[in-house]
Amino acid sequence: MSRPSVLFSAFIVLLAALSPAAAEDKTITVFAAASMKNALDEIDAAYTAKTGVKFSVSYAASSVLAKQIEQGAPADVFVSADTDWMDYAISRKTINEPSRVNLLGNTIVLIAPKDSKIDNVTIAQGFDLAKLAGDGRIATGDVKSVPAGKYAKAALEKLGAWQAAEPKFAMAESVRAALTLVARGEADLGIVYSTDAKVEPGVKIVGTFPADSHPAIIYPVAATVTAKGETGDYLAFLRSTAAKTILEKYGFKFLISPTT
Repeated sequence: MSRPSVLFSAFIVLLAALSPAAAEDKTITVFAAASMKNALDEIDAAYTAKTGVKFSVSYAASSVLAKQIEQGAPADVFVSADTDWMDYAISRKTINEPSRVNLLGNTIVLIAPKDSKIDNVTIAQGFDLAKLAGDGRIATGDVKSVPAGKYAKAALEKLGAWQAAEPKFAMAESVRAALTLVARGEADLGIVYSTDAKVEPGVKIVGTFPADSHPAIIYPVAATVTAKGETGDYLAFLRSTAAKTILEKYGFKFLISPTT
């Protein structure tokens, strides 16, 4: 190939690299608590429509995600279902601490399969979950690591119901996995977030845990220390009125004053 042809080919390659399409082909990688899936998918779709920025999202238990980030998994944003795992990530120097915002609140509820005869359970001191479950199983996230499971155990301990009910528990890898067990009838009861129950037609809420029976349910969000430059604008969108509208539609409580 002649020198002019080589130069022309190189020029074409350079133009392609600098084209608007290439410049706008940006992707933000989000690691988010499993319970965020439906709401965050809708938020991300709205943000993509507005900016052209695309998303790669991994949903799992907050514990799993925090440890993956610690081990070097590429992520720009971490959304945790509790403050403990965000604190853990910060202690491992993987999170840009000034970017952290305690964004959302939630509640935990007792669920049963949609066709279950169990209904209208009063959850209070002395609540006998073991008796209610009978010979059946109770699903929740792993109480040692998954935020929903940790909240569930704390509530049951406070209400005096944990010791008798513990042998009946089926510990799932995430709150959505626990939700699925109940929806499929593989567990007779489950403890999940109210937002999870809201998006699963195969279950019904039969009781709500008192807010004072467990630590406050808080979802913090933050950028990682390796986040791309455009991550800041996305985090700002999560704090916006538009995001608030979507999140509240799914049952989350917005804990901050939204930006415009």
